[in-house]
Amino acid sequence: MTADLARLSATSVEFTGARGGESPLSWGQLAIWRLTRWLDDDDPYFNMPWVLPVYGRRDLDTVLRALRVLVERHETLRTTYEETPGGLVQRVARQGRFTVEVYDAGETRPVAAARELSVRLAATAFDYATELPFRCAVVTVGGRPRTVALTLSHLAVDGGALDVLAREWRDLLAGGEPPAPAWQPMDQAAVEREGAGAARGERTLRHWRAILERAPLTMFDFPRTTPEEPRFVKVGMESAATAAAAEVLAARWSVSTASVLTAASAVLLGALTGHREVVMQLIVANRHDPRIAAMVGSAVQDGIFILALPGEGTFADAARAGHRQALTAYRNAHYDPYRMMALREEVGRERGRPVDLSAYFNDTRIVGHWPQLPAVEPPGDPAAIAALAERTRTFHVGSWPEVDATALFATGTATNTCELHLMADTAYLPRPTAYALLRGLETLLVASVAGDVPLDEVAALCGIVPVERPATQDDSAAGAPGTGPAKAAGDLGVPGPRAVAGDHL
Repeated sequence: MTADLARLSATSVEFTGARGGESPLSWGQLAIWRLTRWLDDDDPYFNMPWVLPVYGRRDLDTVLRALRVLVERHETLRTTYEETPGGLVQRVARQGRFTVEVYDAGETRPVAAARELSVRLAATAFDYATELPFRCAVVTVGGRPRTVALTLSHLAVDGGALDVLAREWRDLLAGGEPPAPAWQPMDQAAVEREGAGAARGERTLRHWRAILERAPLTMFDFPRTTPEEPRFVKVGMESAATAAAAEVLAARWSVSTASVLTAASAVLLGALTGHREVVMQLIVANRHDPRIAAMVGSAVQDGIFILALPGEGTFADAARAGHRQALTAYRNAHYDPYRMMALREEVGRERGRPVDLSAYFNDTRIVGHWPQLPAVEPPGDPAAIAALAERTRTFHVGSWPEVDATALFATGTATNTCELHLMADTAYLPRPTAYALLRGLETLLVASVAGDVPLDEVAALCGIVPVERPATQDDSAAGAPGTGPAKAAGDLGVPGPRAVAGDHL
């Protein structure tokens, strides 16, 4: 910890919520719980550091009151999780207490101090059965609260939930009382067990089966190379040119910028691997329903995306088709995770081996555009957009020994440039190939602003060297990648690969 940061005190805050109780988990909670079972009990992999500013000149009592009200309003912040003889349950405590530590920032900037504290608070795993799913500390300067450092369990929140909490936080600091939440995770769990919610889950399973029965068994059916150590690398690119081009193309083709980026990622994977049909998983927020949109809880699940690349088509054709396929994926990403596991195992037995779904796209942006991009004059001018590429920066984020994803594209939350990350398994995508895919995506979008790009010219245009596949290559001989759900399902500022709250739509 920074030497300037001094612990002043710890305060116990009592809360009394409107309701307590016990119920099975919702599908969104189950999706995260299933992933936690891969980990040791003391592994903090799914802890999410977060920082909230203290708006205005507020005293400590006001900040503590706002924290208490958040906990009282949102049952997920008062929930523990436990395996019982009758099954897995969530227990909402109606009453209880939590501790808030208070620190003085000294000479450290309060936001930097809070970030450091949030990471420290995240270093220890939660005891899901006994511990409330958050920890917090207040950072003061000269005795006045300036920031709040938090760590939350991904079982309790996702990116959409953090957005809801952030909106309420400013209002509560000002003394406001937002309307009482109308929907909580226990309500969602009840809907999913019967009626329309259960029927929707059945439709989703049928949709996935139809795709799994015909999708490529793997996108990575070529021989492995000697991987790096650690094997998995995450590289990044900051490209205002990519953002500016994506906005122009989305408007031109009447699609979303998320669909432009998703389709571009799929097209480049197809160009690299030689597949004319690309299958990926999209990380989906599942907040289309207004009730879930306002719910503080975890709702994120995976959607399945498949894109056929016409031999004589253009990237414009692929982007329009990709937009339709993405919308279908979003509509079919709400299901019982354990039923889905069984379905994938069943289809794998029928096809002779599991279908590898280790390619991903995750859009973690809060809004679907970049409101602080550099000005392009004249607006939409291809040359002016291409000139922005001179500012593009690529970089290495980190390396890890084990991540259950072969290729995971993910946006960042920057509003002045397109942050794009790629987590790559270097046994299949060596680091130079990962960088080439990122820069190739920029090249493809910038070139598409100037004119249609035939799909058969993408590899040469983007500097992608297609893999060499033996004429009689089969999946098992290639040592195809694993088929589990990715641990690295996105990023909200959490150190290292995290299946956290990056939320497509």
